[in-house]
Amino acid sequence: MEMKVPNATADVSASDASAATRAPGRFRALVRREEIALVVLAALVGALGGLLVMGIGGAAQALHVFLFRLEPGAKLSGSQTLASPLLAFLPVAGGALLGLMLAWSAWRKSRPLIDPIEANALHGGRMSFRDGIVVVAQNLVSNGFGASVGLEAAYTQISAGLASRFGVAFEMRRGDMRTLVGCGAAAAIAAAFDAPLTGAFYAFELIIGTYSVVALAPVVAAALCGMFVSRLLSHGSHFIDMTAPATLPASAWPAALLLAALAAGLGILIMQGVTLVERGFRRTGLPAAMRPAVGGLLLGGLALLTPQVLSSGHGALEVRIDAAMSLSSLFVILALKALASAVSIGSGFRGGLFFASLFLGAMLGRIFATLAGPLLPGVEPVVFAVVGMSALATAIVGGPLTMTFLALEMTGDFPIAALVLLAAVATSLAVRRTFGYSFATWRFHLRGESIRSAHDIGWIRNLTVGRMMRRDLRTVPTDTSLKAFRRSFPLGSTQRVIAVDPASDAYAGIVLVPDAYADGLSDLDAPISTLLRFTDATLRPSMNAREAMAVFDAAESEALAVVDGPETKRVVGLLTESHTLRRYSEELDLRRREATGTA
Repeated sequence: MEMKVPNATADVSASDASAATRAPGRFRALVRREEIALVVLAALVGALGGLLVMGIGGAAQALHVFLFRLEPGAKLSGSQTLASPLLAFLPVAGGALLGLMLAWSAWRKSRPLIDPIEANALHGGRMSFRDGIVVVAQNLVSNGFGASVGLEAAYTQISAGLASRFGVAFEMRRGDMRTLVGCGAAAAIAAAFDAPLTGAFYAFELIIGTYSVVALAPVVAAALCGMFVSRLLSHGSHFIDMTAPATLPASAWPAALLLAALAAGLGILIMQGVTLVERGFRRTGLPAAMRPAVGGLLLGGLALLTPQVLSSGHGALEVRIDAAMSLSSLFVILALKALASAVSIGSGFRGGLFFASLFLGAMLGRIFATLAGPLLPGVEPVVFAVVGMSALATAIVGGPLTMTFLALEMTGDFPIAALVLLAAVATSLAVRRTFGYSFATWRFHLRGESIRSAHDIGWIRNLTVGRMMRRDLRTVPTDTSLKAFRRSFPLGSTQRVIAVDPASDAYAGIVLVPDAYADGLSDLDAPISTLLRFTDATLRPSMNAREAMAVFDAAESEALAVVDGPETKRVVGLLTESHTLRRYSEELDLRRREATGTA
């Protein structure tokens, strides 16, 4: 019989699963059985995700126009000055409002929000749609009041949460659920950037954690549907107009590698900077609900210098990527925007660094092109702005192919895309070898999670000792005589018996039955405590299979007792090494078959 142990996967969406309206049985069976049905469902998720993205983006823009007195269609970060110096206090107001929302969540003792990467890595794709609504509200307040954060977190959270809700309704398998969550994120990014290839590879590299032929059709279908909805509802252009050189000079390739190294260093500094700001706020002793308002005050001061540090940076990127600017102006914009992003995230504003990293990378590329201009004849600075944009986004967000396709879909130029690919791969390698994390996984690391990507490691965490152990075991007190033990356990009746302390019922060790019948045991009235083995080696129900195998290896035992904790040490089960290996192999084989579509 299986022991019921706490399961994070169940906790993540238990409320959603109970509230979700189940799809009719025949449709559930169709989606679980037919790959084409899964593609159709993914397309539906993509279209709905595109609608959500357009609605969130429109709401944020409406807040900017209303609060900052912009002309309709104008972008906040594209402004040269604030309409009034008093508008610099809007981030403070936004921080105060966000603080109230955080205080409400703390009062309700809400569990931490699960994002798509964590959901796919640990929980088999299960995440809460209501979490998505919370993230959208917090992200809209943050971005709408001018915090230097992007809306991509809201886009992917709500779209992936919707996809997970569909997966729960259709009772989808773990692998299909993870794919569908990736479809939601793909649609969100494709709709936000009008870039289906970018959205698809964002899902593969960052949300699903691996590329597979089985996931290709649903992910691409979702990305295309998200893009089509975006184009139907939006008339804005996401392309970068540029005159690319007919051929890139040979010097451009080593220059791209050098720029990649600079982008890797800057990306690590920004990620570390966010952490330092966060620690600084924590050391002040301010309640978490008050920190965004203080951060908003600092952000307002930066906005008085230039409003281009506000919001995600869409307008500033459109203005600055190919505008004539002095080297000092580029450095100032780069430094102020990096500081604004670190202050915004570190003080508690909700959002991400996706578009901020694109803007910062473009400024870095412009600076590099200005300094290295004499060595790059015939190459416009905007070329290296695109390369820097993609390289820095790779360093912070991750996904070298994602950023390469974004550059390709923004410029439509294949030679530049090849240059971007070189820089993105080099940046990814440098960050991975020197730092080891993207921004999202770095935040998980600070929380104590060992997540390096969305690769599915949740199944091994769910394969716990409590789920695998046997509970039909017999125990014997340590003061039992050898004669009584032989009478109760004849040779051949069982291999081992758990011995417990007669006073506290705590685990004492294991008696191997053959040991009780060994030659030379003449004193039959002696207690069996002299035969105890593995007195210090025990398992806990919460241990996963890998942790259990490490204990087996250290103890050199074929079976170990499972106790409820280190204090009471009450025996709750028994687990053998052979059963652990078999269950681990079965689960590993299932994951492989899911990846190849043969499950």
